Amino acid sequence: MTRAVAITGTRSTGHRDLESYAELFTNYLAPFAVPETRFYIGGAKGIDSLSLLWLAGNSDAQITIVVPGTVRQQPAEARQAITRSRDRITEVVELGAGEELRSPAFHARNRWMVDRSDMVIGFPLGGPQGTSGTWQTLNYGAEQEKARLIVPV
Repeated sequence: MTRAVAITGTRSTGHRDLESYAELFTNYLAPFAVPETRFYIGGAKGIDSLSLLWLAGNSDAQITIVVPGTVRQQPAEARQAITRSRDRITEVVELGAGEELRSPAFHARNRWMVDRSDMVIGFPLGGPQGTSGTWQTLNYGAEQEKARLIVPV
């Protein structure tokens, strides 16, 4: 059975070390990271880049990177992660949102990923539920009756 999983998460990841994220991904991504699973990852800095690097180095899962505009428009950290993982990335989807990326383009990218997924795994900042893109994506997944796994960081 093929499974599709959208990953969403905070861009603010400096409050934990890389070992901590590796442990989180081992605990919460590894159970799904089999060859039959396709992960949709947003191609941004933070959780997107960290989860991409972890999946590329620790699984045989299929990886699709989805960006609102082009990869060239992504922050340097994200472009570097994509370049480093190029041989493991199954597909890169550039949604062509235009030169000036604003919140609606990122929300459209997140909905695109959720619409193609069976499940959403979210890594929001710890604390109460907020209005971040991570929470909007998780809530959109709930509206679409998709399974959700929420791992506060």
